[in-house]
Amino acid sequence: MDPPVPPQPRSADSADSAESADSGSRRFAVAEPGRLDVCLAAQLEVSRAEARRLLAGGGVLLDGRPVGERDKGARVESGAELAVAAYTPPDRRRPLPEPAAALTVLAEGPGWLAVDKPAGCPVHPFGEDETGTVLNAVLARRPEIFGVGEGGLRSGVVHRLDVDTSGVLLFATEAGSWRRLRRAFATAAVDKRYRAIVLGELEGGGHLELDLVVARHRPARVRVARPGEEGRSRRVRLSWRVIEKLAGASLVEVMPRTGFLHQIRACLAHLGHPVAGDRTYAGEDPTGAPRQMLHAAEARWKTIQASSPDPADFAGLRSELEPGL
Repeated sequence: MDPPVPPQPRSADSADSAESADSGSRRFAVAEPGRLDVCLAAQLEVSRAEARRLLAGGGVLLDGRPVGERDKGARVESGAELAVAAYTPPDRRRPLPEPAAALTVLAEGPGWLAVDKPAGCPVHPFGEDETGTVLNAVLARRPEIFGVGEGGLRSGVVHRLDVDTSGVLLFATEAGSWRRLRRAFATAAVDKRYRAIVLGELEGGGHLELDLVVARHRPARVRVARPGEEGRSRRVRLSWRVIEKLAGASLVEVMPRTGFLHQIRACLAHLGHPVAGDRTYAGEDPTGAPRQMLHAAEARWKTIQASSPDPADFAGLRSELEPGL
């Protein structure tokens, strides 16, 4: 994903825009007619997704009238005035450093570090006042990470893990390292290994290559695409092998070769063996797992070698499900 292009400075008396230095608000005269979200994105020089987030958050006026996310497709004519209250470009939003937050560094080197992400902890904040994420803790120890990569509230983030997935998470602390690591992930050069406790007795091992499509309902969910189905889809590839048979479950190692929303969880569910504790894909779950039992155990690429041991809840459930107990 390319970083968002920062807005270029504009003079306060320019013909098509005005900006208040005190409030951060912006006003624009629309140059070309089109959809509201497209016009807003073009004027602010951000993505359409960011424009829609602005609409959803309120504070956008069209000719003095409040507009929201449901108006994103409304046609806007040339000369219409758009106003955005207290807007800060995404790459300039600064996360709050949390020096007291716990952080376990698994490995580090020039321009990068690998940390042990706890389950239940988001990777990065969605607002400048949000705390409790891994990036808040990293920023307190490595302030130079701010502005790296996508910058702003995603500074230094190389890849992501679901909130309830634990394990190895990589950050870049300089631009060159971020670019190289992103390229390595995009080309499947990074050796990623996950451990999962799945429902049922899975046998042996295998390889999956499937088209996954993001479902249109919320919360975000993916499923195997039907032949000829249109929409945002991605071909995913992963290998898996059974490490240990448990009582009514299996301990599995998964080696993904691609990166896509929920790909491991959706693929295992497609096999008929969803991850224990997965509230989205597992349905009825007799294990009593407190969260989805998916753990990023290893990440390796060139000189980067980082490993994370099974967290306590994962190891505890595995012990409870050992045969004969």
